[in-house]
Amino acid sequence: MTVTASVLRKDIYHLLDHVLETGQPLAVQRKTGTVKIVAEQPSTKMSRLRKRECIQGDPEELVHSDWSGEWKP
Repeated sequence: MTVTASVLRKDIYHLLDHVLETGQPLAVQRKTGTVKIVAEQPSTKMSRLRKRECIQGDPEELVHSDWSGEWKP
């Protein structure tokens, strides 16, 4: 969808809501060029998590392991 800057100014909230709802970019024509307004997908908590190393195997084996050789007071 393409609009002029005057139309954008007149109905900016409705046009921005339309971009967010549909995901379609909005092109705004100005004297010397065109500006596009594009919606970004919001990030989720899961997508922001850092990958971490984890224990592979049976966690019960860790409980019964002898850690006395690793301990340094």
